[in-house]
Amino acid sequence: MKQLFNVLLAAAALLGLYACTDETIGVSITDNVSSIIEDSSFVITGHSVLNDRVQMRTSTKMLGSLQADGYGQLSADAVTMWMPSVNIDTTGVKAESIDSCRLILRLPVNNGYTGDPVAPMRLSVYRLNKQLPSPIYSDFDPTGYYDSSDLLASESYSPLSGWVEIAESYVTGTRQVDTTRVLSIPVPTTLAQELFNSYKSHPEKFASPKAFADVFPGIYITNDYGSGHVVNIQSTELSVYYHKHVVLSDTAEVDSAIFQTYLASTPEVISNNIIHYDIDDAVTSMVNKGEAIIAAPAGYEVQVRFPIQDIIDRYQSNVDNSQSIINSLTFELPVSVPATQYNIQPPTYLLMVKTSKKDTFINGDSLANNKDSFYAIYDASSMTYTFTGLRNYVLNILNNQGGVATEDDINFTITPVDVTNYYYPQSYSYYGYSNTASAVTKISPMVSRPAIVRLLLDKAKISITYSKQIVN
Repeated sequence: MKQLFNVLLAAAALLGLYACTDETIGVSITDNVSSIIEDSSFVITGHSVLNDRVQMRTSTKMLGSLQADGYGQLSADAVTMWMPSVNIDTTGVKAESIDSCRLILRLPVNNGYTGDPVAPMRLSVYRLNKQLPSPIYSDFDPTGYYDSSDLLASESYSPLSGWVEIAESYVTGTRQVDTTRVLSIPVPTTLAQELFNSYKSHPEKFASPKAFADVFPGIYITNDYGSGHVVNIQSTELSVYYHKHVVLSDTAEVDSAIFQTYLASTPEVISNNIIHYDIDDAVTSMVNKGEAIIAAPAGYEVQVRFPIQDIIDRYQSNVDNSQSIINSLTFELPVSVPATQYNIQPPTYLLMVKTSKKDTFINGDSLANNKDSFYAIYDASSMTYTFTGLRNYVLNILNNQGGVATEDDINFTITPVDVTNYYYPQSYSYYGYSNTASAVTKISPMVSRPAIVRLLLDKAKISITYSKQIVN
């Protein structure tokens, strides 16, 4: 028993050097001592870098103009191709049956804008005269892709104009509710009639976005008057309203008013936000002082050196020849929010990706794999981002590289992103689906709204937790 006491005393002393928390979780008849160790004494360093040209990988559009002290001047326009309807209603319908045509822009009811919602603004919509390039970036110049004579619409707008629409959908029996504010912009009826006639003459042109680009390459939406807010456009559609004679029965007939969505902007088509962001001098001053600033869209991101070699060296030194297993590796990143006009908030999501793989990640429409890319959600209550799932990252270096990290393993870029989730039923009860889960389906550069945050790297907490067993 004296020998067992000495082993326990030595283990306790060792844990006191390396662990914030520890516990003895078992002593077997063969004098084995298992311990759980958490080590969080690591330092991460980094600096801001300009990222003023990003490739768009989303159908979300930002529109408007905003000047905010502490943030800067932001203006945003958009271009998009169209996904055509493969089946346009032609039964009992002629081009003359079309009554009107409208461009439908849908904004989130909550957090659908930043700035002054009553500031007078005006948008204009132009028809493109040639197909958009691919890839396409936020500094795209639409000059030469449209002519001023191809104006389809010009309309005053605000985040509070239009009407609120509640849409319901059912995914595998689960009710999903999407509440949006609808901005309805009238466009010439002749456009809808042209599309109708094109479909009747060449329906094969409506089979794919690429083929349809020969009929209608797309639109350019620009804010051409006013400043004060930017809006987040979740979806863009072209709705056509028409009438037709419907026979209900042998004795009943009726003239019905009907609408059909002819075109929509979807993730499958080329779509782009044209971003002009003149960063405020106060933000530039913080960057020049060495502070880690994230500013979006198309502003600053942060490059860091993650102390993975220090983590591995400390782990290997502590476990030595003992049996051990790594339980988790987490990165908790506290932040502060710079004071800005309109109270501009941090990004909802941050992506941390190996710097060498960042462009491939964005261009390839990738998802975080918890080996060389990770994402975190902003927690407003604690003002932190927490990156979890880094265990595979450290295990890959231990198992496949002999515990030796390369520069590629150390250098990461932290950048703001938008994350798209798919919600699906997880459990079923007698009364129906009672619980849902979500899966990430898309990670793309952040273009949903302006955002800014200061990363407090000197207060970051990187924690490795592992178990080891001392055998006497």
